[in-house]
Order: sequence, then C-alpha cells, then structure tokens
Amino acid sequence: MSVLTVGVVGKGGVGKTTLAGLIARAYVERGERVVAIDTDSNPNLGLSLGLSLAKTEAVPVLPRSVLVGSGGTTTAEALVNEYGRPTPAGPTLLSAMRVTEAGAGCTCGGHATVRGLLADALTNADVTLVDMEAGLEHLSRSGGTLAYADVLAVVCEPTRKSVITAIRTRDLADELGIPHVVAVGNKSRGPEDIHFFETSFASDGLPLAGVVPHDGSVAAADRADAGGLDAVPAPVRSAIEGVLHEIDRTVAPEGSPTR
Repeated sequence: MSVLTVGVVGKGGVGKTTLAGLIARAYVERGERVVAIDTDSNPNLGLSLGLSLAKTEAVPVLPRSVLVGSGGTTTAEALVNEYGRPTPAGPTLLSAMRVTEAGAGCTCGGHATVRGLLADALTNADVTLVDMEAGLEHLSRSGGTLAYADVLAVVCEPTRKSVITAIRTRDLADELGIPHVVAVGNKSRGPEDIHFFETSFASDGLPLAGVVPHDGSVAAADRADAGGLDAVPAPVRSAIEGVLHEIDRTVAPEGSPTR
C-alpha cells in the first residue's frame, strides 16, 4: 500500500492545527503508521499530539536541502528516523521550520525540504500528514510545498471569508496538479452552520468531506500545556471518522477498496 499524503490547510484561526492533530490521531487509531509534519514557523502541532510546550519546542528542525534530488544524499526515511519524535498520540512528529529571531530571513529552505520529503518514498509511514502554515503563500512557492500531496483538506469555519479562501486554495491546487481537494467544516454550532457549509461548497463544486461540531472541551484541552485531547467528545470523534472515510473514498481509484 502506498503512503497517503494529506495536506491540512486553511485560513488563520479556523482551527486547522487542532483538526490536523485529531485527523492524525484518528489514523493511528485505525492502526496506521503516521508521520505528522509541522510546517508552521510558529510550530504548535506537537501540543495537539500530546506533547508539552517544552517538548514541542525541543523537536529538532529539519535541515535544509539535504535530500536526494535536492543536491543532498539523505533519504526521507533517514530524516524521519533522525529528526522525528514520538508523541503520546502516536504519530511521529517532524518540525520543518521555526522562526526564533527577527530578521532571520525566509523559511523557503524548510518548505523545499518538505516538498522533497513528500516526493521521496517513505517506507516508515502509511500516512503522511502535513499541517501547513495559515494562508495561501505556501501554494505559490516555486514548485509548491504540497505539490506531491494526494489530497488537501481545507479547514473552514462558517464564514464567507473562510469559504472564499477554500475556493482559492482549490484553484491553486488545481494549477499545481494536486489531484484532490476537499473542504472540512469546523466550529459548527448547529443545523444553520451545516446548511451554510453544504450550500456554499455545493455552489462552488468543492466536495465537503464533513462538518466538525464546536465543542468547548476540545478547545480547552488544546490550550493546556500538554493538550493531548485524550477524551475527544463522541460527536467530534464521529465527525473526524467521517472526514477520514470521505478522504479514503476520494483518493481511492474507481472500483478499488478504500484503506
């Protein structure tokens, strides 16, 4: 079975990193080996995977341009083995970049390394999940950080601005040749929000993989020092499982079984 690569993207503030952590956990609970890559220059994915703040900040940053095909001699598998760190939630965490001082320059090297990782064949993962920094800039980079992703999951909150960002993301992904893009509604407070997501994406032709309900306990756990989200509320868990099912169905070749 080939590695499934899922990029999680979205406008700032939509709950992207929290959902990325929940999706990664759900794949582990299925028995999949998951490598989770944090590409935010202010990395926090470790918190959503059960690490403390201190341990999240101690995850080493991937070196730049060392991969085979990028002028280096290191394989993606070797990078995961050396720089990956286990998390209480199960996924192996990689940190692609971190801004620690003003005027330090761009993070282009980190994005190039992630692109190289996704292009290489990972034998130590069944699922590679990439939590992208907020916004669209990573899709406009030369080559595109997520050019080798199988599917982009665009996290949206129930606002028109968030939906517009999702549509723009889909259009950029099409230009990069990313084969599948789905929307994931988040922070739903009831039928009105669900209806908004369904009608908005239906009119724009973007598949809606699922809608995750707002739950204050998820936000509270994620704000904790070791926000492990161990007790995920049943409605949230069910919604995440539905998203995984739709991702599987979307990427599976016609007539073949899903993962």
